[in-house]
Amino acid sequence: MKRKRKEEGGGASEEGEVVWQTPLNPPERQDYIFREGRRYVAPYHFEFISHVKSRWAGKTIVDLFAHEFKGRPYEYYVSAVECGRIQVEGRVVPVSYIVKSSEKISHFVHRHEPPVTSHGVSILQKEPDVVTVCKPASIPVHPCGQYRKNTVVGILQAEHGLAPLFPVHRLDRLVSGLLIFARNASKADLFRQQIEGGLVQKRYIAMVVGEFPENELEVNVNINYDAREGRSTAEAGDPTCDTVLLKGKAACTKFTRISTNGTHSIVLCEPVTGRTHQIRVHLQFSGHPIANDMLYLSEQRTNRSAEGMVADKAVGLSSESSVSDIRQNDKEEEPCIEFSTDPMCTNCPNLAPKGYDGSEEGLWLHCIRYSGPGWVYECPYPDWASLG
Repeated sequence: MKRKRKEEGGGASEEGEVVWQTPLNPPERQDYIFREGRRYVAPYHFEFISHVKSRWAGKTIVDLFAHEFKGRPYEYYVSAVECGRIQVEGRVVPVSYIVKSSEKISHFVHRHEPPVTSHGVSILQKEPDVVTVCKPASIPVHPCGQYRKNTVVGILQAEHGLAPLFPVHRLDRLVSGLLIFARNASKADLFRQQIEGGLVQKRYIAMVVGEFPENELEVNVNINYDAREGRSTAEAGDPTCDTVLLKGKAACTKFTRISTNGTHSIVLCEPVTGRTHQIRVHLQFSGHPIANDMLYLSEQRTNRSAEGMVADKAVGLSSESSVSDIRQNDKEEEPCIEFSTDPMCTNCPNLAPKGYDGSEEGLWLHCIRYSGPGWVYECPYPDWASLG
């Protein structure tokens, strides 16, 4: 539930009283603001909770934040500790306080979420224990990083009252298409068992560079994901050879050309395994990367890419080009909406956090079908899938 807490160093209202949200607060329809084809979240006060890691112990509370969370200046953290925006075990501490391992730290912030496309999350099928939707590119599936309300899960809860939802599979934020949600834990577990048992078939389509081979192409190449870099690499080599040490995980994808105009091709992608960025990396390995995938296009190809064929260029993104044939109407633009600003916030008065310019578009990669024992779920093709 929402709770109120008196600010010792001033607050967002005349009385210094602020309503602090936690992950328990569900997103609501009125939380969203629509402007220029983008969905924003009205900034809100939020309590981030963490516990002191062993490597943090022994640092002052200010040094801990300044070294580990570099998104704000040192002076901000000094002020935040002094006025009680940063607390340890629920109490205000001096800036010289030395933190101890496992202590609970609360950071009360004015939270600004990155914007996403304003295209709605279309419900494809609603069953007693399953919901399927068509996810637009740019919207993450579930809360992660700076996203909490601006997620598929959050939007479905706010606009359709659908909760709880259990994602059966994930799609990268830049990828569009079919998403399957179980509506209870037992159904989610059944899906999980079928996926782990190799009983589920997955189909995606992609627009790639060049004329893709006419015959089916199967890529069996290990994939090594680097979390720090946020990208995967293909590891060519013979995994049965004792002299070759492959760090990545075994991965297999089958590709079939659907159409081509000589410059680009539409390709059916059927991943047998499920590694991070698997389809993107295997297409790169085949010599036919996704045509607007800046993360996996070669440097030469990147330099020649036309403006407007860009993905992964920056942290912020907006996808108006990968719209499903389901006509997802933009939300009506609303007049300038007032939202509360915070005198201590390093992002106010802007709606979006710093670093999100919204110049990206979604990847030309779209999930069209999942099937398993006795069930099939499908999603319409996107507009870009036609080369006519």
